Amino acid sequence: MHVQNVDYTSPDAPQRFMTSLKETGFAVLRNHPIPFSQVETIYARWEAFFASPDKYRWRFDPQRQDGYFPPEISETAKGHGQRDLKEYYHVYPWGRLPEPLRDDILAYYRRAESLARTLLGWIEREAPAEVAEGFHEPLSRMIDGSEQTLLRVLHYPPLAGDEPEGAVRAAAHEDINLLTVLPAANAPGLEVRDRHGDWHPVPCDPGQLIINVGDMLQEASHGYFPSTTHRVTNPGDDSRHRGRLSLPLFLHPRPDVVLSERYTADAYLQERLRELGVVS
Repeated sequence: MHVQNVDYTSPDAPQRFMTSLKETGFAVLRNHPIPFSQVETIYARWEAFFASPDKYRWRFDPQRQDGYFPPEISETAKGHGQRDLKEYYHVYPWGRLPEPLRDDILAYYRRAESLARTLLGWIEREAPAEVAEGFHEPLSRMIDGSEQTLLRVLHYPPLAGDEPEGAVRAAAHEDINLLTVLPAANAPGLEVRDRHGDWHPVPCDPGQLIINVGDMLQEASHGYFPSTTHRVTNPGDDSRHRGRLSLPLFLHPRPDVVLSERYTADAYLQERLRELGVVS
């Protein structure tokens, strides 16, 4: 499975990016406009947050879905019986945030969202005419006015050895949204499944970005862009005693956006959140 590593500044970047998404559902970007020093600062500050009991003061709001989600209420991937071994914080520009962490994380949110909008524009321009004509509105306009785009600060705690049988950091799943923008994590573990059912590590050096197709883009493109199954495995070496941090931005359209004859964006999102056990 060949996930292309695309130079963002290259003249053929849009075409190579689109081709990689079509063939694998994933692409890797280098020389992009998000400085890795910003990501490293966020990792360091949020690692301290997750290590502090102060995190419980920011427990999530069940209606708004912003704030801190502890491990005991983590997601259960569709088709799996054990919750993922993770805790996380949902960041929205309108949501609650610890004041010392606010400026850095919202600055990153804005940068990543702007980049994602550019990438949607690439897909619009490079997709075959019959695919682009099937979008109910241009992809880049689907996110205009959206307050649904989610930045998740993910922490996979060190493994203690007493985890439930079969529990993993993130069980095999697909993302719900249009596109996911993911900087290199501070430890390996991300794998993607090919069409034959085999798993492959996703190579991503520090400073690079992983981009993957979500279910909503798959739905809007009538399957032309595949939402590929991926997971985060448990480490088997000394790194099992270290935590792992990750920073995915899940790009979401406005709730009223028509994805297909079957779904609006809101109807699709609510269906998937129920399947994950996040809402009832």
